[in-house]
Amino acid sequence: MATIMIGGKEKRYEDGIKYEIIAEAHQNDYVSQIALVTVDGKIQELMKRVDRDCELDFITYADAIGHKTYVRTAIMLMLKAIKDVAGMEAVAGVKVEFAIGAGYYCAFRNGLKLDEKTIEKVKDRMGELVDMDLLVTKKAYPAAEAVALFAENGMKDKVSLFRYRRSSNINVYCMGDYYDYFYGYMLPSTGYIRQFDLFAYEDGLILLLPDQEDPEILPEFKPRKKLFQTLLATGAWGRDIGIDTVGDLNNQICDGNIADMILVQEALQERRIGEIARDIARREGVKFVMIAGPSSSGKTTFSHRLSIQLRTYGLMPHPIGLDNYYVDHDRTPLDEDGEPDYECLEALDVEQFNKDMTALLAGEEVQLPTFNFKTGKREYSGKITTLGQNDILVIEGIHGLNEKMSYSLPAQSKYKIYISALTTLNVDEHNRIPTTDNRLLRRLVRDARTRGASAAKTISMWPSVRRGEEKYIFPFQEEADAMFNSAMLFELSVLKQYAEPLLFSIQKGEPGYHEAKRLLKFLEYFLGISSEEVPKNSLCREFVGGSCFEV
Repeated sequence: MATIMIGGKEKRYEDGIKYEIIAEAHQNDYVSQIALVTVDGKIQELMKRVDRDCELDFITYADAIGHKTYVRTAIMLMLKAIKDVAGMEAVAGVKVEFAIGAGYYCAFRNGLKLDEKTIEKVKDRMGELVDMDLLVTKKAYPAAEAVALFAENGMKDKVSLFRYRRSSNINVYCMGDYYDYFYGYMLPSTGYIRQFDLFAYEDGLILLLPDQEDPEILPEFKPRKKLFQTLLATGAWGRDIGIDTVGDLNNQICDGNIADMILVQEALQERRIGEIARDIARREGVKFVMIAGPSSSGKTTFSHRLSIQLRTYGLMPHPIGLDNYYVDHDRTPLDEDGEPDYECLEALDVEQFNKDMTALLAGEEVQLPTFNFKTGKREYSGKITTLGQNDILVIEGIHGLNEKMSYSLPAQSKYKIYISALTTLNVDEHNRIPTTDNRLLRRLVRDARTRGASAAKTISMWPSVRRGEEKYIFPFQEEADAMFNSAMLFELSVLKQYAEPLLFSIQKGEPGYHEAKRLLKFLEYFLGISSEEVPKNSLCREFVGGSCFEV
C-alpha cells in the first residue's frame, strides 16, 4: 500500500493502481475533466501507476497544460480515424498546420485529397473510437527502432527530426494499431475526447475542439479569412524554400545555409513592409496608420521599418503610442479580481485621443501627451504638433483596430494593420508550434534584458496577457486593411541561447516550473544558432538586443 497526500489528507492506495482510478474518485471536486496529475510536483499521465508514497494534485482541461493534452490526444484520434478510413498513406499526407480560433487546420500533402464524404466518414469513425474508449499507451523505443518504425510508415518528417535527438530512447504512443510521436502529455483513452467536430475547409479540413476558457462546450467556428490567408501564404513560402519542420531547419543549419536563409527571410519581410507602405501611399486621405497586435509581436520595430518605407514615398511619419493616452493610474478600472486592468479600453482616455486626432486632421495645433509610468500620470511637455500635407501619424497600441478607439475619425483617414508572430513552422507534420509559444519566448528574453524581469514573473503574467488579447485584440483582426506576420523561421534557434538559462533558473516548486520544463523540452528540438548573422534592423533584435532602433 502507498500513502498518498491529496488536498491535505492522507489516503491509502494499492501499489500499481493507475492514477486514472484515483482521479475518477476525485472528479466530482472539479468542474472540468481531470487530464493529468502531479506527483510530488512532477506531471504524470493518468495511464501511469502509483509506485511510492507521494503528494498528489490534479490538472484539468481548464488548465493550459490540460487543454493542450486534450488537443494533442484529439489530433491522434483524428489521425487514427484517417488511417482506419483511408489507410496509412493518407496519414502521411496530413499536416496539422495552424489554429484558427478553436479550429485546427489540417492540410493535405503528397497528392492526398480527402473529399467531404470521406471526411464525414473520418468524423464518424472518430465517434466510434470514442465510444470504444480505446486505450492510449506509451512505450520507450530505442531511437533506431523508433526511426525505423516511422520510416516504414512514411513519416519522413519524424525521421529528419530524430536525426538530431540526443536521447537514446523515444517515447512512442499507441492507439489501437496506430503508432505516432507527440511532443507532450496524452490522455489515457479515446473516451476522454467528448467534444469535437470535423469538416472540410478550403483545401483541407478543420478539427474543431473546445477552448480552455470553456472546455466542456464546443464553440462555433469563426473562419477569420484574412488571418487564414496570411498563415497559408507564410506556410507556402516555408515549403518553397524547403523549411517546413524543425528537422528541415536543423538540416539547413548543419549544411551551413543559415546565413543565407536569414537574409532571404529578412528580405521577404522587408518586401512585405514595402508593399504595405505602397498601399498606404496610394490611398488618398490616409493620415492615421493604426497598428495593433498581441504581446511580443514586434510592433515597435515594425513601426520603425514601416516609417522608413513611408518616407521613400515622400511621407513624413510621426510615431504615437496609445499608451500615452492612459488615464492616470488612480482612475484605472479594476478587473474581476480587484486588480487594475490596464488592457481594457476604459484604461485609455478615448475622448481626449479623438479630440486631439480630430483637431490635427482639421489642421489645428495640438499638444500631445506622454505618459509617465513611474508616477502613473499623463504629462505635457509643451511641444506642439501639426499635420502638414505629407505628415502621417503611425499609431501603435493594443486597441488600434477597435473602431471605438478612433470613432470620430473618418474611415478613409485610417489604415489599420494587424501584426503577430504567426508561426507556421512545425516540430513535425503532426506536432504544430503554437504561435503563443513563439511570443512567450520572445517576451521572456526581452523582459529579462530590458526590464530585469525573471522568467518566473513573465510566465506568471502570461495568462493575464493572453486573456487581454482574446478580449481586446483578436476580435478585431479581420478589420485590418493589412496583416503582417513577424515570425521568422530561424528565430527559435536564436532565442534558444537566451531563453534556456532563464528557464533553468526556475526551480521545482516555484510558480511557472511546469511551463519552464515544457519550454525547455520544446527547445531541445532546435539546434542553436548565433545572433551575429541577424541584421541590426531585424524584428528579432527587438527581443535579443542589438537593434539599430530604440526598442
